[in-house]
Amino acid sequence: MSAIPPGTTAPGCDKARGTVATKAPSRNVLGGPLADCSRRPVTGFFRDGCCNTSDDDRGSHTVCCVVTAEFLIFSKSRGNDLSTPVPEFQFPGLKPGDRWCLCAARWQEALDAGRAPLVVLTATHERALEICKLADLKRHAIDMN
Repeated sequence: MSAIPPGTTAPGCDKARGTVATKAPSRNVLGGPLADCSRRPVTGFFRDGCCNTSDDDRGSHTVCCVVTAEFLIFSKSRGNDLSTPVPEFQFPGLKPGDRWCLCAARWQEALDAGRAPLVVLTATHERALEICKLADLKRHAIDMN
């Protein structure tokens, strides 16, 4: 599981590292600054620990979720094996409790199938709202008061 507490604003969420892509503004679905999602394992389209996105991010890796065993099985059954390590891409494989910037469409698909993982709203990019409804994300949020 990530050592970053929910709602902690990452020092680098406002800067995309190692890329020439034009990054969308780093705001979360609640309108505030985008918080860190995970650095262990490192996540995000830009691999900056945040669910930052750009027009180059065709999958919209914008939903910060806490993966469960049930979700990992579901994702694998849909052709996206997130639990198996892929060393050539420095991907350790995810385990239950890890945080990950998930494609918004995959989260929506999991929701529709009753398998949606929990969400960290403060670390979920506002562009997720192009695919997911805020009310659905809130119902699965771990950081709602």
